[in-house]
Amino acid sequence: MDRRNFIMQGSIAAAGLALFPSGLLFAKDKGKVRLGYIGVGLRGRNHIAEGLLRDDVEIAAICDIQESSLKSCREQIAKAKKAMPKEYTGGVDAYKRLLERKDIDAVIISTPWQFHRDQSVDAMRAGKYVGCEVIAGLTVQDHWDIVNVSEETKVPYMTLENVCYRRDVMAVLNMVRQGLFGELVHAEGGYEHDLRPVLFNDGKQPYGGGVEFGPVSQSEAQWRTQFNIDRDGDLYPTHGAGPILHYLDINRGNRFTKLVSFSSKARGLASYVEELAPGHENAKINYKNGDVVTTQIGCANGESVLLTHDTHLPRPYSLGFRVQGTKGIWMDVAKSVYIEHKSKNEDEWDPAQDWFDKYDHPLWKKYQDNALGAGHGGMDWFVFNAFIESVKRKVQTPIDVYDSVTMSVIAPLSAKSIAEEQVLEFPDFTRGKWKDRKNTFALADSEY
Repeated sequence: MDRRNFIMQGSIAAAGLALFPSGLLFAKDKGKVRLGYIGVGLRGRNHIAEGLLRDDVEIAAICDIQESSLKSCREQIAKAKKAMPKEYTGGVDAYKRLLERKDIDAVIISTPWQFHRDQSVDAMRAGKYVGCEVIAGLTVQDHWDIVNVSEETKVPYMTLENVCYRRDVMAVLNMVRQGLFGELVHAEGGYEHDLRPVLFNDGKQPYGGGVEFGPVSQSEAQWRTQFNIDRDGDLYPTHGAGPILHYLDINRGNRFTKLVSFSSKARGLASYVEELAPGHENAKINYKNGDVVTTQIGCANGESVLLTHDTHLPRPYSLGFRVQGTKGIWMDVAKSVYIEHKSKNEDEWDPAQDWFDKYDHPLWKKYQDNALGAGHGGMDWFVFNAFIESVKRKVQTPIDVYDSVTMSVIAPLSAKSIAEEQVLEFPDFTRGKWKDRKNTFALADSEY
């Protein structure tokens, strides 16, 4: 261990020990974390799969209101030959009985978005670490509530944003920190993914094969489609914003200051339904969410950020990352890098992978075998592992509550900006602490 990592690990550990009120105990059995899962639909079962692979995790309890999800979870656990957890069901408040258990150290929340704020606040008040799927809440006040309760209880909250750990994203972070791009000037990202087969199905299979949504459908179409009817804004900003926080030192020497969003007309979802089922009633709905929503964000240190939400039109998957500085640029869609005076040709792009092979992040080099077979190309292992190790060591999570709400609050802010046609002030959830905080994400091996 070099001197820099020794100092950093010491400071992180010291900060972590100050987090918890006296008498709050975690990982009581030789470092084993007892987890409760609130929501075991498809995404929740992805996290179940990660837990089943570990000897330091005990799946103590699961909660869901749908028998189909609980049944699939039982089959998953039985196949792994692990002990069956206690089940909680019977209504949307069933999770509260799970939180009453004193032997649960942390919870993984993978329920629909409208439940995240209440479930997270209740879990922190019960003394449980919170690992919550995106997004944190539906309103700006929801996000303040999460910050206030985390500060009050001193219990960490972590948005489980796996893209922060994507291999190319972390290689670029390594390049940023080594100065390859020079001083950063501009960054882009987003969620550019054809979700039409996710938002509609026939109720017989979770993705595709129909034009229904709501109670007659399966999986995310049961709840997520309704948001596209009711809200116009960037509904899912964290995939793009999460990595950008780390590139630009947001909340750690820099911060987002202003935001403005624009929305295109909404034609994609109705057109999709009409093509599959001409004359169907779901083709006549006035879907409020624009097909392409763009959000511009200003930063205290002068950088600009552009986020794009594009999920209703035919297109290949991309997160649209772009990192640009005084010495070079990375373009995710083009899978290209250009570094002035270092690229092979002064007027041509290099294949990005050539640079990623050279600047692969040290954590990926060390733990790539652990991540083999994990969801989303291995990044699910990294985000799950970071959360579990934080609980075991009683330290702050690498994506903390301020990072979590900063990337998530873009959703309600963008909706407000579009509705009011105004540039909005971006809330400072750190209350000024951003000026002195240091960026420690993925720097110290103590996170793993």
